[in-house]
Amino acid sequence: MSIRPYRDIQRRTSRKIFVGTVPVGGDAPITVQTMTNTLTSDVKATVEQIRRCEEVGADIVRVSCPDEDSTRALKDIVRQVKVPIIADIHFHYKRAIEAAEAGAACLRINPGNIGSADRVREVVKAARDHGCSMRIGVNAGSLEKHLLEKYGEPCPEAMVESALDHARILEDHDFREFKISVKASDVFLAVAAYQGLAEACDYPLHIGITEAGGQRIGTVKSSIGLGMLLWSGIGDTLRVSLSAAPEEEVKVGFDLLKSMNLRHRGVNVISCPSCARQQFDVIKTVEVLEQRLAHITTPMTLSVIGCVVNGPGEARETDIGFTGGGKGSHQVYLAGQPAHRLQNEDIVAHLVGLVEAKAREIEAEKLAHSTDAADAAS
Repeated sequence: MSIRPYRDIQRRTSRKIFVGTVPVGGDAPITVQTMTNTLTSDVKATVEQIRRCEEVGADIVRVSCPDEDSTRALKDIVRQVKVPIIADIHFHYKRAIEAAEAGAACLRINPGNIGSADRVREVVKAARDHGCSMRIGVNAGSLEKHLLEKYGEPCPEAMVESALDHARILEDHDFREFKISVKASDVFLAVAAYQGLAEACDYPLHIGITEAGGQRIGTVKSSIGLGMLLWSGIGDTLRVSLSAAPEEEVKVGFDLLKSMNLRHRGVNVISCPSCARQQFDVIKTVEVLEQRLAHITTPMTLSVIGCVVNGPGEARETDIGFTGGGKGSHQVYLAGQPAHRLQNEDIVAHLVGLVEAKAREIEAEKLAHSTDAADAAS
C-alpha cells in the first residue's frame, strides 16, 4: 500500500499577478484578505476598520463601490491605509473606471454584467492605464440565466463555464492580469468547482466558501472547504467569509494557513483540552495567553499541556513548552529541552516573557542574516 506523505502539499502551478505590490499566484505566499462592511462613503469608519485588519496581518482588503459617493471616497481611503485595496464592482462600468482612477489596486468584477464590449474595453483600458489587476468573481447564487437553464441548477460545471466565459472576455481584450473565484455556500459545490477550474486554467485562484455563516459555524465550514482545497494544492489567496468583524476573518485565515504549515504568522499555541489530570487551569491559561500574545507576529510554537502524559512529547517539538507538574511545580522547556520549573502564580506572565524574548532573538537573527547577505552582495 502506498501512502501519500502526510506533509506533502504541492501547490498548483499558476501564473503570478500583482494586487498593488502584493504578488498573488506563482511562487508567492498564499495571501489573506477580507472585506469591509462599513459604508465606503464613510471614510473615517472605513479607514479605521481597514487599519484593524492591517494590525492582524491582512495582505489585501476589499471595499464595496456601489455608487459615486463610494468611488469618490476611495481616493481618500487608499491614501490613508497601507494595504492594497480591491474595489468591488457590480453592474455599472463607470464605477470600475472611477475606482481605478481613485487608486484601487484591483477591480472585482464580472465582465459579463458590465455591459457591451465597448464598456468592457473601457474598463480594461482604465485597469491597464492605472496598473490595476482584476478578479473575476463567480458565485453560485448569481449564475447567469442561460447557464441555469442549461444545467438546471447551480453545479460545478456551470460555475466553471461561467468563469471561463468571463475570462475569455478579458483575454479577447489582451488582458490577463486577473485571478478567478468560484464561490458557493455549499462546501462541496465550491470545492468541486475550484477543482474543475484548477484543471481548466492556470490563472491564480481566490478561494473561499461564501456566506459561510457566523463566526463558529463559518469557521468550521471554511476550514473544511478551504482545507480540502489547500491540501490538494489549490489556492493562491483566500478569504474566510464570516458574519463577524473583518479582522476576525483575517485571524481565522492565518490560523488556517498556520495549521496546514503553509504560512506562519505569530505564535502557534498547541494546548490540550484539559482533563482531571490537569495541574493548572489549562483553558483559562490558554485564553489569557492568546490575548496577551496577539501582538507577536514572529512565527514560533508554544505548547501548553496540563500534565506529564503528553506534555514532554509536545514540548520536544515546540520552541517553548510548558507542562503541568505535581504540587504546583511545573516544567518549562526551551528548544525541546527541560529548562527550569515554575509555580502556578507565574504561568502567564512568565510564558509571555519567554515568548517575547524568543521573538526578539529570532528577529535579531533575521536582521543579522540579512545584513550579512547585503554585505556579501556588495
